[in-house]
Amino acid sequence: MTLMTHGRSGLARKLGLAGATLMTACMTLPAQAASNDAERLTSLLEPLKTYSADFNQQVASGGGSLQDASGHMWLSRPGRFKWEVSDPYRQTVVSDGQKVYLYDPDLEQVSIRPLDQRVTHTPALLLSGQANELTENYNVSRRQQGTTEFFALSPRSNDTLFESLELVFNNERLSGIDLTDGTGQRTEISFRNIEVNPDISESQFQFEIPEGADVMREGN
Repeated sequence: MTLMTHGRSGLARKLGLAGATLMTACMTLPAQAASNDAERLTSLLEPLKTYSADFNQQVASGGGSLQDASGHMWLSRPGRFKWEVSDPYRQTVVSDGQKVYLYDPDLEQVSIRPLDQRVTHTPALLLSGQANELTENYNVSRRQQGTTEFFALSPRSNDTLFESLELVFNNERLSGIDLTDGTGQRTEISFRNIEVNPDISESQFQFEIPEGADVMREGN
């Protein structure tokens, strides 16, 4: 999934597909501590089969704000995800488990690409994968403040669209994502009105191309 470039369409791709600095200067943890941190994160994510929440997202670069956005997201593991932006403009990202659709209704454009390995390494779809994929593909370290737990994830390979990622859990519920991409652009996403394991219709993850929309297909 192409990472965000400057401008509206690039930002749309970042909404749910890309960019808290991850404490990369932290001291190396002992192997057992690192293993315990990964196991703790897995224990929080594994029971999460479906998830629904309103979100607020802030994108910043060089100390200045580039864009604020809000909307709603749904996920159903494995592989299905919907990210719907309602403000300041409408955008929709949908994964049906096989393909990913990016729809801009104002521009009447749809971008479609396979849900391949590179796409699954993007933050928005990361949560819709299997929990053990995190421990296989990312180094995990944990810190805690009261009832809030912070999990810093650093990719084990260079074939990712972000450099650092942090998942935030409050009272064992996912409440935020904080990430930085390769350009130094930072994205902070906070969730509210959270529902864990709600019943979500399969139709949420089925995308029908609107009549007259310009369709761009990437990959096979």
